[in-house]
Amino acid sequence: MRGVRFVLLLLVLPAGVAAQTTTDDPLAGLDAYVRQAVHDWEVPGLAVAVVKDDSVVFARGYGLRALGGTDPVDVHTLFANASTTKAFTAMAIAMLVDEGKLEWNDRVADHVTGYLLPEAYPSHELTIRDLLTHRVGFGDPGYLWYGVDIDFPEIVDRLRFIESASSFRSRFAYNNVAYATAGIIAGRAADTSWDALVRERILEPLGMTETVTQGVFLEGRENVAAIHDEIDDTLQLISGTGVGLVDPIAPAGSMYSNVMDMTRWLRFLLNGGEWGDERLVGEDAFAELFRPQVVIPVDQFYPTAELTRPRFTAYGLGWFLQDYRGAFVAFHTGSIDGTVAIVGLLPDHELGVVVFANRDHAELRHALMLRVFDLYLGDPVRDWSVELQELYDSRAAEAREREEERRQARVPDTEPSHDLAAYTGIYAHPAFGSVEVRLEDDALVLDRSPFLIADLTHWHYDVFQTRWRNRWIGEGLVTFNTGTDGEIVALKWLGFELRRQPEPDPP
Repeated sequence: MRGVRFVLLLLVLPAGVAAQTTTDDPLAGLDAYVRQAVHDWEVPGLAVAVVKDDSVVFARGYGLRALGGTDPVDVHTLFANASTTKAFTAMAIAMLVDEGKLEWNDRVADHVTGYLLPEAYPSHELTIRDLLTHRVGFGDPGYLWYGVDIDFPEIVDRLRFIESASSFRSRFAYNNVAYATAGIIAGRAADTSWDALVRERILEPLGMTETVTQGVFLEGRENVAAIHDEIDDTLQLISGTGVGLVDPIAPAGSMYSNVMDMTRWLRFLLNGGEWGDERLVGEDAFAELFRPQVVIPVDQFYPTAELTRPRFTAYGLGWFLQDYRGAFVAFHTGSIDGTVAIVGLLPDHELGVVVFANRDHAELRHALMLRVFDLYLGDPVRDWSVELQELYDSRAAEAREREEERRQARVPDTEPSHDLAAYTGIYAHPAFGSVEVRLEDDALVLDRSPFLIADLTHWHYDVFQTRWRNRWIGEGLVTFNTGTDGEIVALKWLGFELRRQPEPDPP
């Protein structure tokens, strides 16, 4: 009957119209609230949907797919799922665990040849559970996948050169490459690929026909949200450049979906792994996804915890976990250049929310999720949009202060120790890889990849500022080091010392 009720609901509702319109509807004022929030947070476009008691009770789009355009966001507009993809990867593994094809505590070394970490013990003992709970001992090596063309075997080969930030399993450290590894293992265990596994075991049974597993599969789709970010204090369209950024580590965050497809995912989750009359994953494997696996200190959790004041904060398998007003909450955010997502569940209340927006780190996603939770939990219903905007505005102000302090620390009237040509060359580190520093029009350029090219301007002494040509990436500093002979021998950047490589012998 659940499936029949959902079909009937869609038959009587125009796309993007809330289901309940009576005065006793808890969501009666939500449309106006969202519109105001979209305006206040200056978000070009947003879509939101709510599921309650196995029914879609709200689904609407707001604003535009792209600044300067006329195409509106609707409930079928595709956005990047980003890291909300992780829950699909964990679910696919749960299905394989249920079938006996994998175990949560299988050793990674038994599934991926040559998967070596910096120390011998974690290399030998690392498990699938460790991958899914971000406790491998170091945070995400984004330099191995963001904006660079490195295939998975090479990523694996470089992991042994990464210095651990903590002892194995001692603390939570968010790691996308770990999730990519888990997805690769899942695909192999099912004698297929991660993409095919997710499509065949989750997307197709749930009827999520508009969802794609990677950015590369967006080709030919027109109803796709463009992406936006602030560049020099002005919100700008950066569409086209971010699509496919996460494809190299697809199981960690490469999916694209819309709120209508995602309501099917929400209903499946809130029904405990059942879809219609069919159970797609066993009860025990499903329950494991939402059990706290690793505690996250509250000061390392989302800034929202300053206001929600949870009694516990943890990570399950593909889900952040906390309590809110006495209720158990499972949620996950997704963020990649110019776009955001959030999926939130109150399982005991059969309530779920999904929000997509096409502006970088638009934190009204948290505000809308919490607002919906309040509307069903009852008074007090807080104005989360206002409260969280104040919170994040204060954090942005603090960041600007730190940036100003950095600029004040700059030593004026210094010069590089060498002519600019002396800094050119190839610099490399076994974990990081290589970069090229070259001269263009009598100025230094740092080239990491076609996506990551920065103009270098002198900061002070032998320190240069990176100004990325993809301007939304921001700015940073690189330092050139000299050897005992006074020659430039290394480039220090992002915590790595990249050694200058010998020039090849002439042919």
